[in-house]
Amino acid sequence: MTPVDAVDIERLPSGGGSADRQIPRPKPATRRWSRQRPILVFIAPATIIYSVFMVYPLLDSLRRSFFDDDGNYAGLANYDTLFTNPAFSDRFWGALGHNFQFFAFHMVLQNPIGLVLAVLLTAQSVRGLNIYRTLIFLPTTLSVVIVGFIWRLILSPLWGVTESIGIDTPLLGESGTVLPTLSLISVWQWVGIPMIFFYAVLIAIPKDLIEAARVDGAGSWQVFRDITLPLILPMLGIVSVLTYIGNFNAFDLIFQVKGIVAGPDYASDIMGTFFYRTFFGASGTTGSAAMGATVASVMFLIILVGVLLYMFGWQRRVSTYEL
Repeated sequence: MTPVDAVDIERLPSGGGSADRQIPRPKPATRRWSRQRPILVFIAPATIIYSVFMVYPLLDSLRRSFFDDDGNYAGLANYDTLFTNPAFSDRFWGALGHNFQFFAFHMVLQNPIGLVLAVLLTAQSVRGLNIYRTLIFLPTTLSVVIVGFIWRLILSPLWGVTESIGIDTPLLGESGTVLPTLSLISVWQWVGIPMIFFYAVLIAIPKDLIEAARVDGAGSWQVFRDITLPLILPMLGIVSVLTYIGNFNAFDLIFQVKGIVAGPDYASDIMGTFFYRTFFGASGTTGSAAMGATVASVMFLIILVGVLLYMFGWQRRVSTYEL
């Protein structure tokens, strides 16, 4: 029999007389472990892979930012160089400002357009719903290399279509237009992501709520403002923080279209391209692993601040509206 200190003893009447029969019963902690063990077995591979390829490199970058290229401990010297040395600070602050502009374009255009498209796709009068939904989401499945190449051809002043529609300015060749143009290309490619998120929430809203509001005389705008919008606020926060993280990790589109120098005159430079040049070097310059790790650590801190603001600000405020 299992030792008494490891199990609870349950006494049941025996069939042969007044004596009781002792049956061991596992303790609650043992039962919980038995239920959780299959879950841990299934999530262990993903956890190990994520730790090896994401957590460990991140922690190693944080550690590497406190050492110089020779492996000697440098303290905060790399951070001081990044923020005060004009060779790094000018490009850093410029890339950071461009990254916030890049993010603003997506917040102001991509997410509202995705919401409008999701509302239209949930309308009962829409025919060919699956076709429209597929066409809107299709650009997100394309490689960024293909998207960048196609839009370079479309916007080329030599054989593109911009001149035929009356646009004489080389949109990808002027400092004032290159970043907005790249932002619009990115919005066009990724608008399907927020559309799908909002669509999933909209179709989950109970129809009884909307029908009751219409019976009470509410119009379409009133239904959206008083019922739909409060119920999608949690998803709006999730989409916003995902947009923030994705934009501050952006790199491939600008690298494909404008190269590592993010021209002209660094006008399309963002944190991703700045990190690449710092770590690997560009235009004959030698990269610095220590300074690259420092830039990566600062990028992580910027993203972390945005995520914390979402968790302790927006998420708490709208938690009462969750379905």
